[in-house]
Amino acid sequence: MVPVTPSESTRPLRLAIVGRPNVGKSTLFNRLAGRRAALVHDQPGVTRDRREAPGRLGDLALTIVDTAGLEDADEDAIEGRMRRQSMQAVVEADVALFLFDARAGVTPVDAELARELRRNEVPIVLVANKCEGRAAQTGLLDAWELGLGDPVAVSAEHGLGMSDLQEAVAAAAVSYDQLEPDPEPEPDPESKADAETDSEAMQTMSLAIVGRPNAGKSTLMNRLLGEERVITGPEPGLTRDSISIDWAWKDRPIRLIDTAGVRRRARVAGDVEQLSVMDTFRAIRFADIVALMIDCTTVQDFGHGIEKQDLTIARQVEEEGRALVIVANKWDLVTDAQGTRRKILESLEGSLSQLKGVALVTMSAAQGSNLEKLMSTVIDTYDKWNLRVTTGQLNRWLADVTEAFPPPLAAGRRVRIRYMTQAKARPPTFALFVNKPQALPDSYMRYLTNKLRESFGFHGVPLRLHMRKPKNPYVEDDG
Repeated sequence: MVPVTPSESTRPLRLAIVGRPNVGKSTLFNRLAGRRAALVHDQPGVTRDRREAPGRLGDLALTIVDTAGLEDADEDAIEGRMRRQSMQAVVEADVALFLFDARAGVTPVDAELARELRRNEVPIVLVANKCEGRAAQTGLLDAWELGLGDPVAVSAEHGLGMSDLQEAVAAAAVSYDQLEPDPEPEPDPESKADAETDSEAMQTMSLAIVGRPNAGKSTLMNRLLGEERVITGPEPGLTRDSISIDWAWKDRPIRLIDTAGVRRRARVAGDVEQLSVMDTFRAIRFADIVALMIDCTTVQDFGHGIEKQDLTIARQVEEEGRALVIVANKWDLVTDAQGTRRKILESLEGSLSQLKGVALVTMSAAQGSNLEKLMSTVIDTYDKWNLRVTTGQLNRWLADVTEAFPPPLAAGRRVRIRYMTQAKARPPTFALFVNKPQALPDSYMRYLTNKLRESFGFHGVPLRLHMRKPKNPYVEDDG
């Protein structure tokens, strides 16, 4: 078969990487993705959910799927749930790579997995990983007993054997170059102008779901997607990687990101959890909007408002300039709804004043209640985060608010805000040209910030106000 090239293909080849724990699946995933997209650690079983990323293998364009290690376990155990997710990835793939550790040789678990994989119609490529030394020779010879053909010897960590792997994958994808492309719709001249106008609004919105362990983040992810895409259960800390999935809500493209739970720093145990927390904060940094999930049963049971760790996460979101929505989950278990809501709002007002008016949505991810309100609130907050105000509007507004409450005097002289403009959105950022920037107190900046929220609807969105001193045209530059 002639190897498939990107110009000949109709879509990226979907490639699932499977095998028992600690054989190097995530290392190969990162190698093909060209970046550190998945957590890698010597501890087995780090990966628990399917994770996808675009990648390349020579001339082949890929969608790579990293999976959890396949183990023989009870269906209801964590390992059993992980196994179901991994086998589902194989069913949905065009080609599956079955990795085994050549240095450890073929194990009984490898043999059992090979028998299960042979029952699927998906083409399987047997890959012997960790072949950078002589210790792998015995494992390569033993691989024939798996009944999956000649193994491809690679070293994912060192990048060895990638050209051989490309040839094997291309040869396995027998029907790949026969896939028919989706027919492209005929262009509509009348809608071209509308499409250009709406192109910015229809850009993919990135929504990260964050919170403490066992707050219901993965349950919400599955509920929104309408399928068991990530593993869930009563055990806290099931999610380790940040899992990104492209989705759409009422034709609006959204990238959903499920993240690992974040505990207090003093309670973070081990390297793997530390890597997971770092991955969560990286997801916050690169998201557009963050849904912070809180377990409202703890608010009701302990009566002290939102947990300190939840507020710490919220402040981190604000510092990164991301839009924020507070999601009070497990509302179906609350018996004192009015009192619980009051405690949550009091916590937000007292400890998160820099995000005055942040949106609060009560829901039950397990029951699927209030999904419509959640997504409408998310999109509304996202639109506020993208809002731009014209310079004319801003300066008319500035004249009104400074007349109603003038800036205080500095050394007997008046501080003048001469001009104001919006420098950018995402988050909304404003530049104020002030004759004495250092003399304008923080209290007056808070006054302007609150007035901006009230006048232009920036409730719950981080705002940035920067002061600049206008250049004096009668003073020459020193340079």
